[in-house]
Order: sequence, then structure tokens, then C-alpha cells
Amino acid sequence: MDVPLSHRLVMAMRALGECRGRQVLYGEQFPEVLDTLRRVAVVQSTESSNRIEGILVAPERLEALVLKKTKPQDRSEQEVSGYRDVLSTIHAHPSKIQVSSHLILDWHRSLYRFTNERGGEWKLKDNAIIQIEPDGRRNVRFRPVSAAATPDYMERLVTLFDQALTDGKADPLLLIASFILDFECVHPFTDGNGRLGRLLTLVLLYHAGFDVGRYISLERIVEESKESYYEALFKSSQGWHEGQHDLRPWWNYFLGMLTAAYKEFEARVGSISSAKGAKREMVSSAIGRMPGHFSISDLQRACPGVSYPTLKRALEDLRKEKKVKCLGRGPQAKWQRI
Repeated sequence: MDVPLSHRLVMAMRALGECRGRQVLYGEQFPEVLDTLRRVAVVQSTESSNRIEGILVAPERLEALVLKKTKPQDRSEQEVSGYRDVLSTIHAHPSKIQVSSHLILDWHRSLYRFTNERGGEWKLKDNAIIQIEPDGRRNVRFRPVSAAATPDYMERLVTLFDQALTDGKADPLLLIASFILDFECVHPFTDGNGRLGRLLTLVLLYHAGFDVGRYISLERIVEESKESYYEALFKSSQGWHEGQHDLRPWWNYFLGMLTAAYKEFEARVGSISSAKGAKREMVSSAIGRMPGHFSISDLQRACPGVSYPTLKRALEDLRKEKKVKCLGRGPQAKWQRI
């Protein structure tokens, strides 16, 4: 299906290519800073991708589960641990990963390896994407491919994607975005489709040379723009079964998400020159995203991997610079951004 490209899309792809080139230079200049960003990103990615699906883990447990691989204690921690393991595999050896229907099944199995649920199987019953209205009514937003047709659709999806990449007739970023949309429209599993789609996004972007997700959590950016994410998926899925869908809403969202990640990456690396500075910059950036009033506990949730003493020092520095002020005493005291 030929889709006319807007000037906006063409400029976004060109800008992203330039961002990719600058990232290589940053990696050579600030290796310690990037290592700090990497540790924080992997925690944020694991937390956000699961939290989008309603899987919540206490902040004080999250870092231990992700970075220290502590034994999970309940169902939520089990699912977070499964996601952590797949994410670690992607970051460790992205070039060795060949996306296939077998790999997708294997990753799904890994998501649930710590639970009693059996993963690694295509859905056995037809499913639907449901929207729950404020009054409790349930509306069907989209009916995915049937369970019976799913295995063939998944094989065909991977084959056509590989062929399109080999042909080189379309930009890889648009092909990756289209692949993810198709994956979510097939919705091949009873559960875990959203998380697997985000993991596939990460590894395919790695393959195309866009590995900013190693340092800036793409999953966090998706969570922060969750309404736009779901709305773009919804708009581009309409008419999908008939091949009459409009890819552009999803393309625009996908490229916008990636652009936001590169902008954040350059803003952070461009303003720091040490690992210590990186953590302070993370705190400052998190405060910029906070409501007017916040607590240290709020900051701890927003800055996984940054210790409590570092948070306190950063807040004190910002207070002296008259960028924040404390409105009380003790760990639960409220702070105000000036």
C-alpha cells in the first residue's frame, strides 16, 4: 500500500538520522555518563512498560528486582522480572537477535517464566481490545485476528517485514512502526501484547541503528504520552482488516516518540560531563516534569537508580540556586518548584 508522506514526516526522518549520528559522538566523549543513563533507563523501561498494563511494584523493590535480580515475591514482581530478563537480553546482544515468530513465542514464555501462567503459546480464543468508559460500559475498540488465523498471520508478518527491509524501497523507521502496528492488530496472545510490542520496538530500532532506548527509556515516554499512544493505535487500526487503514497517525506518533527520546538524550548529555553530574541532571529533569508541589518520595519514583543522599544533595543545590524551596521538614516534606 503506497502512502503519501507529508513534509512533517520527511523532516522527522531526516532529523532522526542526524540525531543518530550525534549520538555516536556522545558515546565516544562521555562513556561514564552514558553508563549512568543506561542503568536508570533499564529500570524506568521495566517499570513503565509494566505500569502501562496495570502491573505495579513498590519503588523500593523495583531497583533491586531490575539491577540486582532479587527474587520476586508476588505476581507483579514475577511479571516485572520476566520483562527485565528479556530487556537485558536485548541490551546485551541486540545484533545477535533475529526476529522471528519463534523468537516472539520465546520472549512471551520468558515474560511469564516466574509465574504459574503458561506463556509461549499463541492465543487459543478470539480476543478483543476493550475500552472501559467512565460509567463502566465496555466498548470494543478493535477485533484482532482470530485465534485460528494467528499462527499464519504471524509467520506472514515476519516474512513480509524481512522482505521489505531487504528490498529497501521504504524507510526502515516507517517499516518498523508498521510492523509494530500490525503486531498489535494481530494481538497474538491472550495477554502481554503491549509489553512484547514495546520490546520488539526496541530491538528493531537497535537493528536500524537507533539505539537511544539504551539510554533514554522509550517505555517511559510512551507512558507519559499514553493517551496519544492509544489514540494513534486506534486511528491507524481502523480499516486494517480490509487493508484500508491510514498508517500516518501511528507513524507520526512513533517518530514523535523517538524524537522526544533523542531530544532528552542530547539535553542530558549536553549539560553534564560526569557520572555525578548525570544523576544531578536526572533529578533536575524529573523536577521539571513534576506538578508544582512534590516530595522526595515522588522524586525517588521518578529517578530509579539515584540514591536518597544524592537526591538530597541535588535538592539542596537547587534550593541554593533558588530553583526550588522546601515547604516543611522531614522526608515527607513538600517541595515547590520555583
